[in-house]
Amino acid sequence: MKTLSKETGLLNVDKVGPIFTPLLFQGWRQIVPGQPGFVHETYFDLAGLSQGEKTIFFEGATVQDLQNPSGTGNAAGDLCYVIDIMSALPLSDDQLGAFIAYGGMQEFAFPTFDQTIYARMRVFSVDIDFAGSGYYNLISNNQLGSLSPTASDRIYVYRLVTWGTNNAGTNLSVWPARFLLQISAREEPEFQHIMRLKRSYDLQQSYDED
Repeated sequence: MKTLSKETGLLNVDKVGPIFTPLLFQGWRQIVPGQPGFVHETYFDLAGLSQGEKTIFFEGATVQDLQNPSGTGNAAGDLCYVIDIMSALPLSDDQLGAFIAYGGMQEFAFPTFDQTIYARMRVFSVDIDFAGSGYYNLISNNQLGSLSPTASDRIYVYRLVTWGTNNAGTNLSVWPARFLLQISAREEPEFQHIMRLKRSYDLQQSYDED
C-alpha cells in the first residue's frame, strides 16, 4: 500500500460590497471575476503505478485541514462553503457546479458515483457567540464517493470555495489543505482490466468531445 498526497495553498480574498477580489491565491483561480467562487485544481499521477497491466485499488481517502476558514469583520450568519472532490475524470466548471447541486446522485449527473473516488461538502457559518473570534464554525459535513478501482492514470483533485454574497466579512481566508489517497496496484483477470481500460478511454473521449 502507498499513500499519495497533494496540497492546496492559502486563499485570501478581499470583499468590498458585492465584489470579491483575490489578494493571495496560491494555485487558486476565480471562476467568475468579482464573484465569490474560487477553485484549486491538480491531479494525482498514477501512470507509474498502473504499469504492467495493474489496476489501482483505493484503500482510503481523506482531506486534512490546517484550520477552519476565517475572516475580518464577520457577523453572525456569514457563510462559507468548501467542497473537495477527487474524480477519475477531469471536470469543467459547469460540471463542478452540477456536482455541488446533485453530488452525482442523479442519472444525468457527472461525475457518476463510480467516477467519484471521494468527495466532501462542508458548510461553515459565523455564530453570535464566536463572531469576534474571526473563525467560521462547521455546521454541515457530508462525505460521499465510491473508492471504485480504476485503470485511469490520473485522479483529478478539486477544492471549491464560495462565500455568501451578503457576508459582512471584508477579508476572508481559506487555509491550506492536504488531499490523501491510500492505494495499491494489483493485477486482475485480463478481461476485467481490459474492460476498465476501455471504460476509462470511452469516458475521456466523451469529455473531450463536449
